[in-house]
Amino acid sequence: MKQRQLLFLFLASLLSSVAVLAEEAKFHISLKQPGNLSTTYELHQQGPQLVADKKIPIIITKELSSTGNHQMLTLTLTALERVYYNIGVLLPTSFATDQCEFYLPGFWYHKNLRSPREAPSFHTSRDWTFREDRLSSPLTSVYDSSTGQTVCVLRMLDAPAEALTTHIEGEVILSGQSSIGYLGFEGSSGKASLAFGYPYQETPRRYIRKLQLTPAICAFARLEKGESKTLRWIISQSKAEDFGQHVAQAWQLCVDELRPEPVIPLYTPDQMKAGLANYFRMAYVDKYPIKYHSGHTLRCDDCKPFPSAQLGFCGRTILNGFNSIEYGEQTGEQRLVETGQAILDSYLENGFTEAGYLKDELLLDRPIPADKDIVHSIRQQSEGVYAVLHYLRYEKLHGRKHNAWEKKIRTLLNRMLELQKPDGSFPRKYRDDHSDVDASAGSTPSATSTLVMGYKYFGDKRYLTAAKRTVDYLEKNIIAPSDYFSSTLDANCEDKEAAISAVTATYYMAMVTKKAERQHYIDLCQKATYFALSWYYLWDVPFAQGQMLGDLGFHSRGWGNVSVENNHIDVFVFELAHIARWLSSVTNEQRFAKVCDIIESSLNQLLPTPERLCGIGVPGFNPEVVQHTTWDYGRNGKGFYNDIFAPGWTIASLWELYSPNRTHDFLVH
Repeated sequence: MKQRQLLFLFLASLLSSVAVLAEEAKFHISLKQPGNLSTTYELHQQGPQLVADKKIPIIITKELSSTGNHQMLTLTLTALERVYYNIGVLLPTSFATDQCEFYLPGFWYHKNLRSPREAPSFHTSRDWTFREDRLSSPLTSVYDSSTGQTVCVLRMLDAPAEALTTHIEGEVILSGQSSIGYLGFEGSSGKASLAFGYPYQETPRRYIRKLQLTPAICAFARLEKGESKTLRWIISQSKAEDFGQHVAQAWQLCVDELRPEPVIPLYTPDQMKAGLANYFRMAYVDKYPIKYHSGHTLRCDDCKPFPSAQLGFCGRTILNGFNSIEYGEQTGEQRLVETGQAILDSYLENGFTEAGYLKDELLLDRPIPADKDIVHSIRQQSEGVYAVLHYLRYEKLHGRKHNAWEKKIRTLLNRMLELQKPDGSFPRKYRDDHSDVDASAGSTPSATSTLVMGYKYFGDKRYLTAAKRTVDYLEKNIIAPSDYFSSTLDANCEDKEAAISAVTATYYMAMVTKKAERQHYIDLCQKATYFALSWYYLWDVPFAQGQMLGDLGFHSRGWGNVSVENNHIDVFVFELAHIARWLSSVTNEQRFAKVCDIIESSLNQLLPTPERLCGIGVPGFNPEVVQHTTWDYGRNGKGFYNDIFAPGWTIASLWELYSPNRTHDFLVH
């Protein structure tokens, strides 16, 4: 009874502090007359209304109510005549900016200091606001590292609607209904405040494509005389041990309040594989010493092969070669078996350097560079070994043994042991002689799963020892500070793939250890999983008519944003859904399973089929750069794809999603 009373008192005090915080919010409204610059009015409370010092043609009612342990802020705007407006709220805290970390899901982590000035970060400004559709959940939050206190503001969504604008900067009037508001923060005063409002604005700069900021934008919505608009936000205050726990708590809040449900899937897993298999048929190239499925630098409109074979990352040549073999044997399509085997055979014969490393990427219409000039990445080497070991296990189960392949992989794994740094880390990029090209260690967890697989396949405990050392580094330098970065090869910022690599690494370790050691890896895996899933959308961003994704009926929930610098969504998931579902069962975090249901149901939506090509020239070539917000890779913008894409990895990722037992069976049998 006493514990219940203490819990009640704690919750009551927490709710009281949230109420006080919400009462301190500052409000303003900007009204625009077409053809004139807008006028901004500060608002103050007068009874239930927010009023300006000067009479304005709009009535604004404010309501604060309790919802669970949170406060709900509701604003209702009613026009006395036609008005064009943008209303904003600033929620002040007592937190010193220098002691704060900020979190806007899928787009802003810490202070975004791993990005340069050309992307949103503290390098450029301490005050930022963003369109809500940039964010995997419409939430802005702050964590005070000196006290552990946190504040979150979560937008409660309207029915999805989007309107096109005629301009991309300055003051713009929306052409119709939009549900998109803005979220952000201010810290330039020395104290942190959370900023939010409707409709959207982006300040002090707008992020339009990779490493390109442009002038700010402020949108204005229209209300006709007598028409009303209601806006709602949840304000939540709590405490967290560290930034990682803050991210976990904020993600739990979003799942609980947004309540996303699975998408009605368009295809079964078998139908997905049948559709994707056309990529194996149409992308195969055999006119060079290295055979491959052309996997990157393809045009969306024709998908014609490009003369480059990329081992991992975007190309996933060996993994797709194995996938082709496996599927061909399952379905009796001998041609897929033959071409897949040709890919593996060509890499065995021509794909290794004298030092024993796989050749990461080859431009095959040019002279092959000397071994000493080839740059390796630990990520691509690890992805290559991962693919080969799955192939070797599959072949062994079918009574076929490949001594030459086993010798090559043993040599590569042994070279990795020599490459490992004293602190357990691996350089991001290096050469055959182990000289560093990029000593950044953020990609270290890529090597963990490979070393564990080497241990399981060859029984060599040195590989397990090396894997444990990588997780020692991972725990101290990545998971503990929640600094998941530099896993993707085209940026060195916070990114989804780095978090997924950490999840995968700790899962592999949990699967090959026991008792307290296993539990330790499970705990690390859970921390990393919250962070990884924070990149995945829990809501459906709206599209305007004429934006292809909206016209296709696309739902963004279940898709993951890419990185701080690459602000689009994609199907990168590989083993994450299987791991998170397993983790849900061993930790009783049911939200993991719930979100996995959404991911698994949603990622099939853009499979190109003959009847529904989804903007891609050839069936089966699943799109990559899905541009869901006003950001692009250089072409087309929101609601479309970039004109160039990399289907190699998208096919490999979805294949893993629909092969749920592949990794589990490798590790436990």
